[in-house]
Amino acid sequence: MLLNTPICDFGWKAPEFTLKDADGTSFTMSDHIGENGLLITFICNHCPYVQAIADRLAEDTKQLMSEGFGVLAVMSNDYRSVPADGPRFMIEFAKEFGFAFPYLVDEAQEVGRAYDAVCTPDFFGFNNKGELQYRGRLDDAGFNDPTNRTPELLNAMRKVAKTGRGPEHQTPSMGCSIKWK
Repeated sequence: MLLNTPICDFGWKAPEFTLKDADGTSFTMSDHIGENGLLITFICNHCPYVQAIADRLAEDTKQLMSEGFGVLAVMSNDYRSVPADGPRFMIEFAKEFGFAFPYLVDEAQEVGRAYDAVCTPDFFGFNNKGELQYRGRLDDAGFNDPTNRTPELLNAMRKVAKTGRGPEHQTPSMGCSIKWK
């Protein structure tokens, strides 16, 4: 089912969480807020919307990380009902696309619910105080040729770094619904 993300609730505070990656290493959200902010993205392996942007996501997040942002990806789908989203496939997916950020398993789906994640991909861009400033899409390319794309997420996070606030106009991300238990 295709869903769109809600409008950004500017200033909403990022709820704390600790999750493990597919190898069992724990990561705590607050430990990853960079000097310029934090991006948390809800993704999964099987979603065609995520697959379509995965290479650009890897590229843009490497750039953000080099500019002082933390990045975490969370997989909240019930992977028992969607086995392609299981931990061993997360490792393969991350390697295939060259993810430099931790890709975390939300086994109990508590983080997805706390953030009110609705689809994959769902982007949450926070300033360095952990206040939500971006809830839009990665770029304007979608499934199309990304050659002349506008990197909306990257541009928004750079604005957050300079001003502490995201852009007023944000185009919602769209993707597959989170697969809840």
